[in-house]
Amino acid sequence: MPDGDRTGHDGRAAARGRRRFPGLSSRAYEHPADRSALVALRRLSGFDTVFKALSGLVPERSLRLLLLSDSVRVGEEQFPHLHDMLRDACYILDLPRVPAMYVSQDPKPGAMCVGLDEPVIVLTTGLVELLDEEEMRAVVGHEVGHALSGHAVYRTVLLFLTNLAVRISWIPLGNVAVTAIVTALREWFRKSELSADRAGLLVGQDVQASMRGLMKLAGGNHLHEMNVDAFLRQAEEYEAGGDLRDSVLKILNVLPRSHPFTTVRAAELRRWADSRDFQRLMDGHYPRREEDKDASVTDAFRESAAGYAETVRTSADPLFKIVGGATDRIRRGFNGTGA
Repeated sequence: MPDGDRTGHDGRAAARGRRRFPGLSSRAYEHPADRSALVALRRLSGFDTVFKALSGLVPERSLRLLLLSDSVRVGEEQFPHLHDMLRDACYILDLPRVPAMYVSQDPKPGAMCVGLDEPVIVLTTGLVELLDEEEMRAVVGHEVGHALSGHAVYRTVLLFLTNLAVRISWIPLGNVAVTAIVTALREWFRKSELSADRAGLLVGQDVQASMRGLMKLAGGNHLHEMNVDAFLRQAEEYEAGGDLRDSVLKILNVLPRSHPFTTVRAAELRRWADSRDFQRLMDGHYPRREEDKDASVTDAFRESAAGYAETVRTSADPLFKIVGGATDRIRRGFNGTGA
């Protein structure tokens, strides 16, 4: 399958009764923190020009040549079942062009979507061997969601800056500056992974398959030894357990990661699957791509702030309780109701 192949449809998605979302805007499934950042970046004058200028610094052409020469390109003749899943995912999410997809030899399960000019999806052999068809469908949808949201561009820049931070680590101030940017980008990217998980659910339309896939990423191919409800209880215990020391340790543990912890991803996806927003989306009520240019940055940030406030309010984490209490006191003070 050549890069940038047009989306086609042969009836497979429809035959399985999966719903399609014509003209879907990525805002429909993006996590509030992810959406606010993306809306702001898309409205930022000259932003695209700056990132295109970076294409000369980021070894994107080298990556494409490496994949072409040392990985297997998915198509009608190679990994045809993945080829079908990819085309189905692009059809369901209405992605105009089908990204190139490669399978790369790596025993560690993983997937990524990178590229400044055109997104490229890479799946590891460890992932392909680990997941069944419906679990893999959710993963392919996850990566197509990254492509539709434009995450591939920012992920590529994040990889570049991470490598740059390593190369200039001997320059004290330079390293501090780049590390600060990388840390902020990682925090945003962790939220973008929650968005992509939602896109995967829209493609697979099977929440149990999505849950199974996340459980396998955490515990390997021992599904008969695992239980979804018990796995989700782990997330509850993680989010609520411990004292302030544990809260600080959670922050330190997650800082170097590009992805949220697996149990947290499962819990977040389950909450979204049970939400009214998800049901409305499945019923065909969602923002359209043609409306993206009119999306309000202020509204997006307001939704993001509300999302964080709700997380703080409902969290049982000791640190969040302190933050939530301080936030309430400040809000009461502004409203003139403080003591």
